[in-house]
Amino acid sequence: MQRVRDKRGWGLVMDKDRLKKQIEFVVEIDKLKSVYRQTLLMNGERNENDAEHSWHLGIMAILLSEYAFGDIDILRVLKMVLVHDLVEIDAGDTFCYDEQGARDKVEREKTASDRIFSILPSDQAGEIRTLWEEFEAVSSPEARFAAAIDRLHPLLHNYNTLGAAWQKHGVTSDKVLARNREIDDGAPELWEYAEDLIRSAVENGYLASGEQVSAANVEIRPT
Repeated sequence: MQRVRDKRGWGLVMDKDRLKKQIEFVVEIDKLKSVYRQTLLMNGERNENDAEHSWHLGIMAILLSEYAFGDIDILRVLKMVLVHDLVEIDAGDTFCYDEQGARDKVEREKTASDRIFSILPSDQAGEIRTLWEEFEAVSSPEARFAAAIDRLHPLLHNYNTLGAAWQKHGVTSDKVLARNREIDDGAPELWEYAEDLIRSAVENGYLASGEQVSAANVEIRPT
């Protein structure tokens, strides 16, 4: 908005170019609804998409913020989890146990961030880039909590689908533990819960124990 003065006094006039960029961004990020993850919905009927994942994290952030390690700005966490996967519109979802896909993940996502965020007016583009980079670097209490619930979320999905994605990709408990230890940095009590969940998954046969030949070493690209 621009503040202008006419014969009636001071008033605000809409910046049409700014609004055009904002709406263009809103339209562009609708594509996130078509980026599918390896994680199944908890009812097992289909794969979850990125927009659903981000929404679910937002609710988890509100409900579980009391378990964050230290004081956090919950609004900043909410912004972070809503924008953290926008780069996957271009870069695609990289399965967390896909070692081949991880090799160029940073480069693909950086290129995506340059294009997608630049659609916005410069001030908002800068804010969203800062949030995304903070999340990726896990460089603040908010980012550590956001990363913690981002790790916990697929654990809940895998447990409630009886380990469907774990079994499909040959993932073993040692890989799950190594992947998710970061939860402890942002929410120690949630890490205790996650450890219990992983232990229960092994005991119930949802998750194979120990180091086994794993399909997770095979390149897995989103379809």
